[in-house]
Amino acid sequence: MNNARALQSSLMLTPLIGASDTLVNALSLVLLSLLVISVYGMKMSLLRPRILPSLQLITATLLAAALTSLAALALQGWAFELHQQLGIYVGLLALQCVVLEYSGFFSQPLMPDRLRLCALFGAAMVILGALREGLGHGSFASHLQWLVGITDSNGPGWVLIEGGGLRLAVITPGGFILLGLLLAAKRAWSGTSTSH
Repeated sequence: MNNARALQSSLMLTPLIGASDTLVNALSLVLLSLLVISVYGMKMSLLRPRILPSLQLITATLLAAALTSLAALALQGWAFELHQQLGIYVGLLALQCVVLEYSGFFSQPLMPDRLRLCALFGAAMVILGALREGLGHGSFASHLQWLVGITDSNGPGWVLIEGGGLRLAVITPGGFILLGLLLAAKRAWSGTSTSH
């Protein structure tokens, strides 16, 4: 594995574990990531041929920071509670854009590879968010109204376990444990399906 792929994978791990404590947080960060990374890729594809290679890193950094700042301000105006929940993870989108640029993600001619990586990240975030919320809070899709900008209601979503759940699932070590279990289940499932 080359250094760019290792850096790209390690930067994806931070929001995957940190922002996936609820389904709403995970889903909103996936949507925000999709928006910022897509707009960044389109803008850089227009700018890349027009700038000197020595200035591409500075241009990429400034564009990523500007787009991430705009997304953070829009999120703050749209759903302030969601902005408070996501915190630093929105700011990390700029770094993720620059790392994806550095690793050649946007210059790949194969669109299916890019879509597959984005779909895997999004699916992992949503599955991990749903599992952590269900096991940790004992509910499913609480505060779903934040996605549409409604902040008045304090709806619990669907209550699965009365009185909450296993606290470990909500904190960071529980996120690592659940991610490890999901990866082990995927490996076991793909190992048994290919051995026949």
